[in-house]
Amino acid sequence: MARLTLGACVIGAALVVAGSARAQDMPADYRTVLDTLQRSGDFKDGVLKVNVPRADLKVTISGRPAPTPLGFGGWIAMTKGTGGHEVLMGDLVLTEDEVNPVMSALLTNGLDVTALHNHFFWEQPRIFYMHVHGTGTASELTTRVKPALDMIPAAKPPSAPPVSAPATFNTSVLAEALGHQGEQTGPVYKVTIGRPDLQVLEHGAVINARMGLNTWAAFTGTDADAMVAGDVAMLDAELTPVLKALRANGLNVVAIHHHMTGVSPTVTFLHYYGTGPAAKLARGVREAVDLLGRK
Repeated sequence: MARLTLGACVIGAALVVAGSARAQDMPADYRTVLDTLQRSGDFKDGVLKVNVPRADLKVTISGRPAPTPLGFGGWIAMTKGTGGHEVLMGDLVLTEDEVNPVMSALLTNGLDVTALHNHFFWEQPRIFYMHVHGTGTASELTTRVKPALDMIPAAKPPSAPPVSAPATFNTSVLAEALGHQGEQTGPVYKVTIGRPDLQVLEHGAVINARMGLNTWAAFTGTDADAMVAGDVAMLDAELTPVLKALRANGLNVVAIHHHMTGVSPTVTFLHYYGTGPAAKLARGVREAVDLLGRK
């Protein structure tokens, strides 16, 4: 794949919430992408994000039901670079039996698989996450990725408008503990945080939070008894301090890996999971997040 370039970039605060992404008019070629893939998506901050959720799966963690927005929402994203290039990145949520057929479909059609890893321990069925990368026109990338996406069951549209689930958390307490506002999706409250102190470019395209360069934390349950799952995007020097902060706060580290190849310096990602009072979990996550972007 084409080499990415990464450099420090001073853009105000070291962290921003990706939920503040600006809605934009969707380019016609991106509308065609959604129509061809027969998937939903949106266009913000110059990125088309296509949803590939696994609502067909009924996942439990240590016997406890885990809703799809906790971490079972796959996606692909495209953004425009220079010279007519589009950059595609994505994260596909797969069962064990789906991993190698989907990988073969991606590779056969000229896309790169850049990571395969877990997000959880103790989940049933076992779930794996496959990162995908490619460049080309929007039409070419759509043609290449469609055979793999066609192997993943699409969520059936509801027969009636969905009823918003009531918030089970005092979300203002969570937002204050984390230092960032989040979004409620059904029973899950999720905060997504970018890395604006880093500039990642490929073919002139900015690889931002919506393209996968982000840290996030998702909560479900109640104030007194919650689950948290999340991902942290780090530079090499940040990895060990973040690990120490998570473990000191009783959070389980379940994976350490890369999402992107050809990045210099390396961006490492880790996944964590924990249970307990929601505010306590949020404070533990905050200790790790506050270590990011320090000089």
